Amino acid sequence: MKKSISYWAFPGGLEGSMDIGEAFRLAREMGFEAMELCIGETGALSLKTTKKECMAIRGIAEKAGVEISSICSGVFWSYNFGCNAKSDRDKTEKAVKQMLQIGNWLGVDAMLYIPAAVDVFFNPAAEVIPYDVVRQRAIEGTKKVLKTAEKMKVSLAVENVWNKFLSMSPIEMRDFVDSFGSPCVGCYFDVGNVLAFGYPEQWIRILGSRIRRVHFKDFKKAVADVNGFCDLLEGDVNWPEVVKALREIKYSSYCTAEMIPCYAHYPLVRVANTSRAMDAIFGRM
Repeated sequence: MKKSISYWAFPGGLEGSMDIGEAFRLAREMGFEAMELCIGETGALSLKTTKKECMAIRGIAEKAGVEISSICSGVFWSYNFGCNAKSDRDKTEKAVKQMLQIGNWLGVDAMLYIPAAVDVFFNPAAEVIPYDVVRQRAIEGTKKVLKTAEKMKVSLAVENVWNKFLSMSPIEMRDFVDSFGSPCVGCYFDVGNVLAFGYPEQWIRILGSRIRRVHFKDFKKAVADVNGFCDLLEGDVNWPEVVKALREIKYSSYCTAEMIPCYAHYPLVRVANTSRAMDAIFGRM
């Protein structure tokens, strides 16, 4: 398994203002083998980024000695295939296809994908959509972008996030992925996200080879809300069991630490601590 860090973990990453080259340099300096790049509507990597710019980013990564592990985006919290407005669903289709193209240009084979959401946990003003409607729209929307994913050879890796859709049951996640019958639909398994609802090691064993990428986060169950997310090894994730399960399913790809938000002061300390914690988790210390 390869040790990766999210671009969002660096100061300015969430806003897209962090220089990508500098992020690569810091990632390598702190012992990471790879970095997950994040696409915004604006910023260092956006939906308007060109092939030429992507090729330049690949060159910068290679020079820094850092691999690009995958791509993700926060746009799915603003619009996705579950939205009531058809204009939002059409916008999602266009954005997903463009992100898949960017992923292809960057040379990655997996994109974090949130097809739909019942609600947005951090935005009380967001619309609440019935689960069955969300599911049907998610299926229809995914089918619309699947051919592009297959053409670009970039998997739509559905993440278990706090969107109240496919987040409670590994069986449902497994069956949703399998319903498309394509190797270009898989899972992006987030260890910390599932701890409030179940056991990560069980999810890993049930999802098995469907897992395309893994996010590392830790979580304190006693807190039981978004404030429960914490530094690796500080929470209740049973890391020896998680690693054991990953090895059982022969997972050998990237494990990306998604450590957000940054510390208010000296934010790079969190990145450095995360690297050391991952070494301990992988038994490399």
